[in-house]
Amino acid sequence: MARRPRRTIGSLDLRSDAVLRAVIDEYVTSATPVSSGSLVEHYPLGVSSATIRNILSDLEALGLLTHPHTSAGRVPTDAGYRYYVQVLAEEWPIPQVEQRMIRHQFGQVEFASEHWFRLAASTLAANTGTAGLATTAKPRSVRARRVDLVTVQDRMAMLVVLFREGTMKQALQNLPASAGQDQLDRVAGLLNVLAVDRTADEIALALADLPHGEESSDDLDLLRRIGEGLVRTMREFDAALIDDLFSDGLLNVMAAPEFDRSEKVRQVFAALENRVYLGSLVESVARAGNIQIFIGHENGPLEMQDVSLVLAPYGRIGRAIGVVGVLGPTRMPYAQAIASVEFVSGLMNELVEQLYA
Repeated sequence: MARRPRRTIGSLDLRSDAVLRAVIDEYVTSATPVSSGSLVEHYPLGVSSATIRNILSDLEALGLLTHPHTSAGRVPTDAGYRYYVQVLAEEWPIPQVEQRMIRHQFGQVEFASEHWFRLAASTLAANTGTAGLATTAKPRSVRARRVDLVTVQDRMAMLVVLFREGTMKQALQNLPASAGQDQLDRVAGLLNVLAVDRTADEIALALADLPHGEESSDDLDLLRRIGEGLVRTMREFDAALIDDLFSDGLLNVMAAPEFDRSEKVRQVFAALENRVYLGSLVESVARAGNIQIFIGHENGPLEMQDVSLVLAPYGRIGRAIGVVGVLGPTRMPYAQAIASVEFVSGLMNELVEQLYA
């Protein structure tokens, strides 16, 4: 028998759309190859089993479906999922009661920005049954929001700086022998006046203007020393492509049949934690300005080519941008994932706006 010629994907007819949607919905639910018989049994397609078999063959010729050698059933290809996402996926409404519950949870940490990212990741994992992801919002030049100094041992203090965008960093600082917590509290007060809402370069200029010599004091000398440590900490942060990645729901991914080997999941997350790759993802999503979906082989690293990412930016262009999203097998509930990611990114935008208000 002559092989069917490979057709160019255009707009499918309504029956083909319905069959492809049914195959993907069934496969996402069952994780087993989908036969024409199961489609006839479970979906009101209004056509015979023979007609469905012909449509399945056409969809396979288009590269939207394939079938494992050991099964007569079909499974979607990356191209099939891409067509589904762009053409077939229907809007998935998040129930109002669920929206209110999520908003309440974020309201509990409204003024504790260091907790936003963990909550975003855990919310997305719970809502989609995949792994939730969140990066901190990172500007090109970070600005200090609050600085604290805490004695940790003799002649050593911990510098704790909370950045305007919600990230917290710590750094050890050497102290003169005479410095105690009372002096550290005074210096922290001076440092907050000098540093708050300023970049590293602006803080460095302010430090250079402090009195020297006879006009100086022990507090000013310690302020200068710790201020220089603050500038170093901020410049190191600015130099990094990406800051922290928060994730939740690893067990959701491990429970999928595609990832029955924990080593495979570990390789996926190791690839995602590559700062260069993750930085390129954040840059790509930020440049697009809206939700982006990376399906299977659309991901660069080989380890990532069995998974899909649904990512959306949050923050302020030109000030600080981060991403939230989900990671799961290509067999993921895309409509639900897209709705959940869009909703959480909207909440994160609201929280960032309050920071800049």
